[in-house]
Amino acid sequence: MRKLSGKVALITGGNSGIGLASAKLFVAEGARVVITARRQEAVDEYNRSAPENTFAVLADASKPVENQKVFEQVAGRFGKIDILFLNAGIGKPAPVKIMPEDLYDSLWDTNFRGPFFTTQAALEHLNDHASIIYNTSIANVKGMPGMSVYAATKAGLRSLVRTLTVELAERGIRVNAISPGPVETPIWGKMDIPEEAKEDFGAQVLKQVPLGRMGKPEEIANAALFLASDDSSYVNGIELPVDGGMSQV
Repeated sequence: MRKLSGKVALITGGNSGIGLASAKLFVAEGARVVITARRQEAVDEYNRSAPENTFAVLADASKPVENQKVFEQVAGRFGKIDILFLNAGIGKPAPVKIMPEDLYDSLWDTNFRGPFFTTQAALEHLNDHASIIYNTSIANVKGMPGMSVYAATKAGLRSLVRTLTVELAERGIRVNAISPGPVETPIWGKMDIPEEAKEDFGAQVLKQVPLGRMGKPEEIANAALFLASDDSSYVNGIELPVDGGMSQV
């Protein structure tokens, strides 16, 4: 029997990278999966080739009102949700001394405010004993130049996991986080810094990874599957590092 047979999953930011790899794996394991994307082209591309048990909807992770509408569409097609993977996020570096206010606001809106209010809206749509998973980052436990605000948003999610673990305990809802290290995803290409600086940043990061390489989206997806499935039925309130050992040394 497949690990997610009969389950309904919602993955935010599921059109690329970790989200897409997780969506494909969850479908392969028997789940009915809905992903969100903030570009209509990405939604259309996903839906053109999607099987009947999965579809994409348009929603900007930084806008709670848009995310609330997603739940109506999920309910109309699949019913209540068993797995909520708050994966969408952005990561643009800037040193504290030059951090612009608009970038500060964008990071908090997408990485914390969006997931917070999406979770709030999801609660009435979640089955008891559901699994909520947040995508944090090892940046929230490592001092990394230029990542002050990004790291703070992810630390906020880690704190939220602890609070929700207690608040949702009576419903049997488990709340956990995955903390990826450097992973080969499009987020690297979206960093608004010169290519040379980007390569230097990547090289410096890899020097800190004991395994000596970047992770693959599929490796993070495997961790998400573990936390989504009954394999982790007694795992609650944790942040699971999937980082090649980077946060441990």
